[in-house]
Amino acid sequence: MEEKSSATLESIRQAAMQEFLEKGFLGASLRQIVKNAGVTTGAFYGYFSSKEALFNALVEPHAAALMGRFMEAQTAFAELPETEQPAHMGEASADCVRWMVEYICAHREPVKLLLCRAEGTSYERFVHNMVEVEVESTLGYMDVLRRLGRDVPELSCSLCHIIASGMFNGLFEIVIHDMPRDQALRDVEQFREFYTGGWLKLMGD
Repeated sequence: MEEKSSATLESIRQAAMQEFLEKGFLGASLRQIVKNAGVTTGAFYGYFSSKEALFNALVEPHAAALMGRFMEAQTAFAELPETEQPAHMGEASADCVRWMVEYICAHREPVKLLLCRAEGTSYERFVHNMVEVEVESTLGYMDVLRRLGRDVPELSCSLCHIIASGMFNGLFEIVIHDMPRDQALRDVEQFREFYTGGWLKLMGD
């Protein structure tokens, strides 16, 4: 019975993955998912309470992994002694970005759901939330540089938001275009260097 239950759950998950990828959360039909999975509606509700609960089950582990690693990198950098932060800035960013690229390439379908098909769910602001954290961290780092005696110009929150938004949306192009891993790693590394150079220029270096 347990084996049958596991097989049924996997059938539902696979049918849902394809339906959500094709139509997005809002356009996806629960009736079609149930039909494609070869189960009854009653059987479906034995596993999930709603279409959104099913979507959440598919994306939550990946949202938690990506946001968790991102926040871990932000926290680790902020906890460095202020005098050491400038020397580690590029290194911390590079490590986090490389990890994210590898993770995305290893979990393409659920990450695509999270980033591209989540309108109408609690995950639709996932990228925006990352951007907000990045903006706050950037403004904090500029304050650190000023305390260290650097002549850092004032940058508006709106400008920092534009830059961070462009950075994350550029990074996630590897999802939208199903970019091969090696190309993704190469392109994103050059993309990160481009953004790092721009930030250094804005910060007066």
